[in-house]
Amino acid sequence: MAHWKPPAHRADPVSQVVDSHIGRLEHLIPVRIGRMVASPYAFLRGSAGIMADDFAGLPHTGITPVICGDAHLGNFGFYASPERELVFDLNDFDEAHPGPWEWDLRRLVVSVHVAGRQNGFRESACWDAVQHCVEQYREQIAFLAEQPLLARSFDQLDVEAMRSAASKASFRDEIERAARRARRRTSDRALPRFTERHDGTARLVEEPPLITRLPHEERERLFAALDGYLNTLKPHWSRILGGYRIVDVAHKVVGVGSVGLRAYVALCEGSSSDDVVFLQLKQARRSVIARHQHGDLAWHRHQGQRVVEYQQALQTVSDPLLGWTTLGEHQFYVRQFRDMKGAILVEDINAGALADYAGICGYLLAKSHARTSGASMIAGYVGSGDKLDESLCRFARAYADQVESDHAALQRAVHRGDLSTEAA
Repeated sequence: MAHWKPPAHRADPVSQVVDSHIGRLEHLIPVRIGRMVASPYAFLRGSAGIMADDFAGLPHTGITPVICGDAHLGNFGFYASPERELVFDLNDFDEAHPGPWEWDLRRLVVSVHVAGRQNGFRESACWDAVQHCVEQYREQIAFLAEQPLLARSFDQLDVEAMRSAASKASFRDEIERAARRARRRTSDRALPRFTERHDGTARLVEEPPLITRLPHEERERLFAALDGYLNTLKPHWSRILGGYRIVDVAHKVVGVGSVGLRAYVALCEGSSSDDVVFLQLKQARRSVIARHQHGDLAWHRHQGQRVVEYQQALQTVSDPLLGWTTLGEHQFYVRQFRDMKGAILVEDINAGALADYAGICGYLLAKSHARTSGASMIAGYVGSGDKLDESLCRFARAYADQVESDHAALQRAVHRGDLSTEAA
């Protein structure tokens, strides 16, 4: 667990980044490079595939619950439960797939160490944050392994529980700020920001290259795809959403790793002009975990369905409008675009707050792993001592060096003119 040394045959990281662009929209690739080159932490966010390739060469236990596949600090966040309560959990599942639990935990602790360095913290503070993360994972997986299978499925973290888990006043304050931001991120509040009136009808505002309008033919295909999506919802929600009409759709760039994939926002209007729902369609491709688990065989006929089902497996509560659809040769999952989503801004917190936040993420990762399978086996492997904590602290520090080296290689490729960037 503790050691990382790049193998002699390790693939060139810049080539791996370039290979990941196959099938993406070419005019958005410079935006993706611009975002990844911004910092080592941003590079880490966009390089789940590189980590998966590296981790596949490391020893692991063979215990394979459903894993997030992209478990870094930025992929935990706030969102609304079906009861409109604000909860905090894992919130990105593009790479979710059965796989070694160690891969999720390794990626999470590396993100903690890289984030700490980026904030200018001492190595000892980065170490402490990683240690707290692993400790919370280890203790929670041991606790849940003793619980009935059904009881594990109800464990969730709301804002008050999150504040109670924080030991630092500065982090409690950041939780409150982030929760206030999240509560403001609703469809009705998004209406004036993302739309304008044109001949009495609302339409989405263009902000090229990040938000762009679509040709008529593509719009019509998207409308048809959304009709198909309704069939993947539970009957109640299908009936409710069927009462809305699609007013407009546009392509909207999201994230870091996802830039260049097809992602759309649909504006839907209900009984009045201010009764709106924003839906997001996001292209789903094969998980970066998949080929390391079963080679070229296709376990999942529909990648959007994979994302939705594994999201529901890993989260305690999920968006009730989660579904999937197909547009031509591309598969998508669909969710609400503005349902009180929010995040802890890692760049804004101090060393003590980072340790608190890392601990909460470790706790939640254990909860997610325990919801599928293998909790008792994982708990038996990690034991009650701090051996795992120490090992992963050493690994996080060593692999943080690797992330910085890979990021520097991408910077050099940009400076040479091998890759172009566009800040956005």
